[in-house]
Amino acid sequence: MINRVTVVVLDGVGVGELPDAAEYGDAGSNTLAHVAEAVGSIALPNLEALGLGHIGEFAGVRQMGHPDGCFGKMGMLSKGKDTTTGHWEMAGIVLETSFPTYPKGFPCEIIELFQQAIGRKVLGNRADSGTEIIKELGEEHLRTGSPIVYTSADSVFQIACHEQVVPLEELYQICHTARKLLAPPHQVAKVIARPFVGEPGAFVRTERRRDFSVEPPGQSLLDVLTISGQPVVGIGKIADLFNGRGLTRSIHTGNNAAGMDETVRALKEVPRGLIFVNLVDFDTLHGHRNDVVGYARALEEFDARLPELLDVMRQGDLLFLTADHGNDPTLSGTDHTREFVPLLACGPRLARGVNLGTRRTFADLGRTIVDALGAKRLAWGESFLDALLPG
Repeated sequence: MINRVTVVVLDGVGVGELPDAAEYGDAGSNTLAHVAEAVGSIALPNLEALGLGHIGEFAGVRQMGHPDGCFGKMGMLSKGKDTTTGHWEMAGIVLETSFPTYPKGFPCEIIELFQQAIGRKVLGNRADSGTEIIKELGEEHLRTGSPIVYTSADSVFQIACHEQVVPLEELYQICHTARKLLAPPHQVAKVIARPFVGEPGAFVRTERRRDFSVEPPGQSLLDVLTISGQPVVGIGKIADLFNGRGLTRSIHTGNNAAGMDETVRALKEVPRGLIFVNLVDFDTLHGHRNDVVGYARALEEFDARLPELLDVMRQGDLLFLTADHGNDPTLSGTDHTREFVPLLACGPRLARGVNLGTRRTFADLGRTIVDALGAKRLAWGESFLDALLPG
């Protein structure tokens, strides 16, 4: 009955603290509720129609009597709260230990090995805001050609270079070098290329960011689907998060608008299999920058474009809308927050108004997808496919 599944991940759109949130410094976090409250009211009529109001209380979002979709939320079993961990768990890989973080910067031995490998000294080596460290060290970088290395509360090794000083392909190669060097116990989740342009006092990061993730430690949803002969299309940074593995096609996009354009195009062109999409602006542009107004606007812009996806869905389609973690911009920090994520599901021939409850793990999503598409089952997760099928 189902021959094509689309998963759209609203990066960073959490819906309330997980029971262990305090262990991560995230007590009281609720990204969507706090954004809606802070701006007074948020208009998300299309998400509302799918049942968003049944997941929690979000100012301006009503609880519909007869939603067009099925609704619930998912908890995370894996340790951590980063993008890689969230996507891996959706795809059936649960991590029992979190990726390492470096709030005081990376050890000297790591930096020395990195400098030797790339033939350049580095600047920075501390936990900091990307925009702030570029503002502070960008002029010195222009003068010396030394890459700016920094991290955050997440497990990332970020490398910022001006595009006129270090060409993009060279920056990407430098990131590949770092990725090879960062082996256990220093195996961070992601090495991130952070290109920027502009002049001192007016530096701007570009959309040519690239993420270089570690190799998934086991078979994922993407692997089992491609092994079964089904197309798997990654849009946004999906290829980066899975190190390119398990994809038959990858489309990099720089923002939500481009991600939506490519998703609509894929729905018109790809007849079966999985279309896996990450929309990053909520997290990168707004959550990390405590930009509440921008966050609310990005949510409303996505909602306004949602009918474009619904209009090109075919008989036998299943659409999931979810997230990978929280990123509450109303809290004092600028990092991810450990939260439940929304789960909305719909399709032309599927049940409506079913409460999918609170799922124990994101892996329930992956297990449901392989069941729907008739592929090999994954190691983790409990399918809720039966709840989506009409009685």
